[in-house]
Amino acid sequence: MTVKDIERRFHTSKIELRASTNGIGILFGYAAVFNRYSQNLGGFVEQVDPTAFNKSIADGTEVLARFNHSDGALLGTLSAETLRLLVDGTGLAYEVDLPDTTHGRDVKALAERGDLRFSSFAFRTMEDDWGYTNEDFPLRTLKAVQLVDVAPVVSPAYRDTTTGLRSLADRFELDLDETRKAAEANKLATFLHDKESSRAHGHEESQVEGQGETHPSISELRAKLDAQSRRASLSEHWL
Repeated sequence: MTVKDIERRFHTSKIELRASTNGIGILFGYAAVFNRYSQNLGGFVEQVDPTAFNKSIADGTEVLARFNHSDGALLGTLSAETLRLLVDGTGLAYEVDLPDTTHGRDVKALAERGDLRFSSFAFRTMEDDWGYTNEDFPLRTLKAVQLVDVAPVVSPAYRDTTTGLRSLADRFELDLDETRKAAEANKLATFLHDKESSRAHGHEESQVEGQGETHPSISELRAKLDAQSRRASLSEHWL
């Protein structure tokens, strides 16, 4: 079984520091929000389905809270109950008991000053879907993910698009290098439409009988996601 790459996504939301009877304080924020389009991730946008975290949480998968996703900056863990997760109508909320450590005190000081403005989550994709926004821009929907960690972050500079593009290429049996070049040129939508048109006119090799299950066409996926895409306003973005 192939191990999926870890991806990270972030958004802007208010991070709160609350008093606690134990430890030095409780940090609260939303690691992810549902049904809101991301910034342009390199030729496509992304949204998180409200059910995306259900299986991971139900399975009791270990999840960490780490400052800036750093291995040496542990803040809490789900197994020790120093990290708590809640899925509500807004998204995935997290609450972590800050430890009396260097990183814990740093996070408390930065939160008190208002320097922490971003939250992030790291994940492995278990299931995703592809379609288009109402403005005909490629849209990836995260349907189910394995949650790895949640994090307050200072800088949202880390963006991973390679795994998403690989998922797209695999889904539609496209060449990854061609897909990546189209995304880098911000011409991914045109590239997908050209491929769809080519296949519709029989210019692509058909699948050999018995070779495997036929993948849905781009137009079929687009129709499937149209209703879902309309629910999300294009005026809402992750920043």
